[in-house]
Amino acid sequence: MAKQIFTMPKASADPKRKVAYINARLLDPATKLDKKGALLTIGDTIADVGPKLFNDGVPKGIEVVDCKGQCLAPGLIDMHVHFRVPGQEYKETLESGSKSAAAGGITTVACMPNTDPVIDEPSLVEYIHRRASEMSYINIRTFGAITKGQKGEELSEMGLMAEAGAVGFSDDGRPVMHPLVMRRAMEYASQFGLIVSQHCEDLNLSGNGSMNEGKTATILGIPGIPNAAETIMVERDIRLLEITGGHYHVAHISAAEAVDAVRKAKKRGLNITCEATPHHFTLADDAVEGYRTFAKMSPPLRSQLDKQAVIDGLKDGTIDAIATDHAPHDPESKRVPFCCAANGIVGLETALPLSLALYHSGKLSLLEVIRALTLRPAELMRLPAGRLKKGAPADLTLFDPTRKWNIDIKAFHSKQHNSPLDGHAVKGIALRTVVKGQTVFELRG
Repeated sequence: MAKQIFTMPKASADPKRKVAYINARLLDPATKLDKKGALLTIGDTIADVGPKLFNDGVPKGIEVVDCKGQCLAPGLIDMHVHFRVPGQEYKETLESGSKSAAAGGITTVACMPNTDPVIDEPSLVEYIHRRASEMSYINIRTFGAITKGQKGEELSEMGLMAEAGAVGFSDDGRPVMHPLVMRRAMEYASQFGLIVSQHCEDLNLSGNGSMNEGKTATILGIPGIPNAAETIMVERDIRLLEITGGHYHVAHISAAEAVDAVRKAKKRGLNITCEATPHHFTLADDAVEGYRTFAKMSPPLRSQLDKQAVIDGLKDGTIDAIATDHAPHDPESKRVPFCCAANGIVGLETALPLSLALYHSGKLSLLEVIRALTLRPAELMRLPAGRLKKGAPADLTLFDPTRKWNIDIKAFHSKQHNSPLDGHAVKGIALRTVVKGQTVFELRG
């Protein structure tokens, strides 16, 4: 049986420590590199990389990691997670969430601000980053809320949160319903070059819906949420983007019409981007059959046609990034009548294999999958990561793209296990996760 080994990174690590990763299949989406080669780290930085590196052997005094032909890529980056800190540590903590991420090959995450209290001021941004430096296996960044208390009424102190290190702004979990408030948010955020990420849902149209509107909802007698609830909000915000400029981002896009709206806006030259979750390109609304609350999401799992539209959007570049929307919930929040259950799925340890399914099925190339998991989220959050190049952070993921295994939710390192994918057969697994030049996770055997 494989053994998982975790090591908390040391803040006082040797800045001169040299590690050579040899016999690797190097994957760098920035340069489209996909060749056998080696990589050298010194301290927390990539010092050299390439197909010819160490062809004459590794000099003495350098630690050696034999990758045995497996894939070595930039560390995976998840720009949309919920670590529930502060206020709901019984659901997840920075330590448990980061450990789960490390096991999935993820080296950097960005937390959403819908916490208790809401992350809507610079002191809370600083708090998350300070606590992460003390108790996290990986790099943790955070979004600041668009509005104070996520009430959708008054803008938060975006400028001060940007100075404190916020990587963007979002009221995720709630849409900014008032168009003037969203317009001002776009104008304000553009001054700092940061993205405004919107949970796109017209609440007046989704109403009391609990799942996707369609055949399954009708059979189960569950109120449905139409695609239009998402698409109308996307199209409204595109109009606001036209008059404000800035960078607008659609979180967890799920509806075919919304994907098409973003595609058309990009063709018009607007600075609009979006992300998709693995569950939205893996599952459809029939996963809810039997009133399975573990399959209750927001936005909801959509139809097979919507699922294919998300895949097509990833293929043609309409959808920029893959993000988990990792949302841990305690059993008491899920084991209730369907309409009363909390929305969300844990996804950090399944993101890589579910994304690699797009490669194995021939829908995306391997570099296209890795690009959506590394380079693009780094670019969207303006992070100096997501690349295998000299001078880049030594954040790396070594993975076997072909190893077969079955998802076991009870083995997750997250505090919670709310996923409908228990027993799901997958291919691809993280073997080693390196953060700032230090191995924080290793799978042996």
